[in-house]
Amino acid sequence: MRKTYIAFLLLGIFWGSNFIYMKWAGEFISAGQISLLRVFFAFVVVLALAWQKKVLSFEQIRYAHHFAVLAALATAFTYFSMARGTSLLPSGIAGVLGATPPLFTALAAHVFLRQERMNGLMVLGVGLGLAGITLISRPCSLASAGGSLDMQGVAWLLSGAMAFGLSYVYVRMFMSGINVRPIAIVTWQMGIALLMLLCATDLSGIGRVFSDWRAAIGLAVGLGVLGTGASLFLYYLLLEELSAVAAASAIYITPVVSLAIGWAVGEQIGLADAFGVALIFCCIAALELGRQVAGSEEPRVVVNPPTAAD
Repeated sequence: MRKTYIAFLLLGIFWGSNFIYMKWAGEFISAGQISLLRVFFAFVVVLALAWQKKVLSFEQIRYAHHFAVLAALATAFTYFSMARGTSLLPSGIAGVLGATPPLFTALAAHVFLRQERMNGLMVLGVGLGLAGITLISRPCSLASAGGSLDMQGVAWLLSGAMAFGLSYVYVRMFMSGINVRPIAIVTWQMGIALLMLLCATDLSGIGRVFSDWRAAIGLAVGLGVLGTGASLFLYYLLLEELSAVAAASAIYITPVVSLAIGWAVGEQIGLADAFGVALIFCCIAALELGRQVAGSEEPRVVVNPPTAAD
């Protein structure tokens, strides 16, 4: 059990650290290049794990169209959106907004999945989450002294969270009966996403990130190997020991870590930001409690940790 707690804590720390790594790398290369390198380094780890566990087979190619949808929604677009949004916002605030996939997952499930309608607690959670996002972004204060956060950055982060929510619905609707191990699905998903990003990304100047040791190590080791590859391994380890809801609860640690790192590097957080952050925490808690009260089942296949997510 002690190892389980350590894995839980490490998972939250890895997820929460991703945003400062994206921020550092964003000083040298584009969001697309960050996403490409992140997926590459993570794919190496995931592929090695899947190969060691012998869960890959050529027969799984028949599900390539499903893997491609997940690669586009839950990996390529989500990672690009998170990197783009983080480049425009303080990393701490980006980490909080990046922890909102449960909000959009609940909304998407309510709209598209008849068996997963929201109950009162979940509706309350959605309301708190939307209020928190509004407080953090402060769209009505654009013309005031000091303005608000960059709305483009907020929009990119939230669009990534929405894409993840839709990927959950896709899994529930079309992949629940697929007899493929989760780590195998993620391996195919990462590999296809890598090809997508290679085709869509301008590689000019991508090597600039390696001119700065902090950005290079943060991107390759922090964001790629630990924040994505190792996080997947820890997540599946927790799934074996705990319920899916309990494993996913590591997302509670993510905003705390990202805010602490942001504060450590000198980012300022105002009173409205702090209150908005508190509302988003309450949102996540209410959504998880609502799921437990409703007794709703989590998806048998989890395609990606929240990003954060992811």
